[in-house]
Amino acid sequence: MDKFSNHVKNVLHGFFLSVGTTIAEPSTILPLIVNYFGGSSLLVGFFASLLRGGAIVVQLFAAFQAQSYPLMLVYLRRVFIIRFLSWFLIGVAIYYLGNDYPNLTLLCIGIGLFIFSFSAGFGAIYFKDIIAKIFSHKFRGKTMAYRQFFSGFGGLISGALAGIIIDSFEAPQSFAYLFIISSFIMAFGYLAVGTINEPIKENVSVREKSFNTFLSNAWKLLKSDTDLQIQLVTFLLAYGYLIALPFIILDAQNKIFLDGVAVGSLITTQMVGAMLSNFLWGALSGRGLNKLTANISIFLQISAIVMAFFSTTLYEYMVIFFLIGAAIDGNRIASGNLILELAPSKKRPIYVAIQMNTISFGLFFSLFGGIILHFFSYTILYSSTIFVLALALIFSLKLKDKNQEEEHEVETVEDKENEVKAELNESEAVEAEVKKNEAESVEVELNETETELKEIEIVETVETDLKEAETVEVELEEAETVETEQEQIKEKEKSQIS
Repeated sequence: MDKFSNHVKNVLHGFFLSVGTTIAEPSTILPLIVNYFGGSSLLVGFFASLLRGGAIVVQLFAAFQAQSYPLMLVYLRRVFIIRFLSWFLIGVAIYYLGNDYPNLTLLCIGIGLFIFSFSAGFGAIYFKDIIAKIFSHKFRGKTMAYRQFFSGFGGLISGALAGIIIDSFEAPQSFAYLFIISSFIMAFGYLAVGTINEPIKENVSVREKSFNTFLSNAWKLLKSDTDLQIQLVTFLLAYGYLIALPFIILDAQNKIFLDGVAVGSLITTQMVGAMLSNFLWGALSGRGLNKLTANISIFLQISAIVMAFFSTTLYEYMVIFFLIGAAIDGNRIASGNLILELAPSKKRPIYVAIQMNTISFGLFFSLFGGIILHFFSYTILYSSTIFVLALALIFSLKLKDKNQEEEHEVETVEDKENEVKAELNESEAVEAEVKKNEAESVEVELNETETELKEIEIVETVETDLKEAETVEVELEEAETVETEQEQIKEKEKSQIS
């Protein structure tokens, strides 16, 4: 556990994956691509949701299968191959179809994004379980912070590369090159984590006989775990920023001129926010303060959306994307660490799947954002987003860190010890009182016995005296009888003499 080689491979995977996926970032470039091919705000929201939320369909089924796997890496490698091909083929479709068939191109992009995200539903379950096995609780926060930091650095490179490609080539070829080039960059990350040293999982659950039984057990687990419920509500609502995020770039396009350099600057700024914030998230996570990480991240999201109301310059939008980049990474680290802390080893895939499957519904908030913007305005869009995030902040205050639970357990143990001591002291006091009372009773009994003995002695003395008096009386009577007899004899003698 906590091998340095695994730590490096985890960081490299995050770096190359960030370089690859940021090129088609859902909050910046993807809306511009969809808009170029004639897609409406509804389609922008749908595609943004599709990229992030396609995995929701399969995560519980993936957990159902994975709970009995002692090793996950072999299945994760298959996921990597599917994700590489789907991303690469999006670029191929744009290159060959983009000029003449915009609607067909949009359909191909949608299918490719769905497959890319759908396969991630399996990959996320496998990856989370591997991370939990190869890193300890405290080191996990550290390595994920490093991963997020270098992911942010990769985003900087990606933003610059995207800006250069968009400026150097005409659309739609520039969009095609973005996907094709980034797919090979992602492949380096897949190779890194695909060679990780995964230990065999000894504590494996027995898979249920059917998926329906698994779903029933998962539902019972969810109903019985209050902490899990709070966590799910918090991070589901924390995705509320997606109601507005894909449309901020379109709002900015209406207010200021956005060329390739400006778009690249916004992407770069978002990645700088993600990268620099990880010094803070890493420090907090290393101390087990994941709840505080979530609190701060959601507050930053609210601040960014509030700024979107009034921003009219590129620099103000750069601040918005900086805050968003920081907040996204903070929430990702907090939610990932909290669920792994909460989940028992046997049930880890199920806990991870329940959380990811539930909060992934939040990835479809972009679709609701598109509907709001289509029928109303940016003011209603931003206000709705702030309301949802405010609810998330309130629920995040009820989250529990593992160290807080441990402190609570220690306090509980100490309280129990004090209670036991108090009970022992009370028992000792009662026992001492009983003994005292018994001693007093014995003393009273002894006194009574002593009194009785004295009385018996007195009686015996009196009886003895009486006996002695009777004996004396008898002797006196005998003496008198003898004396009387002697007198009678003398009188007889005198009579005879006369």
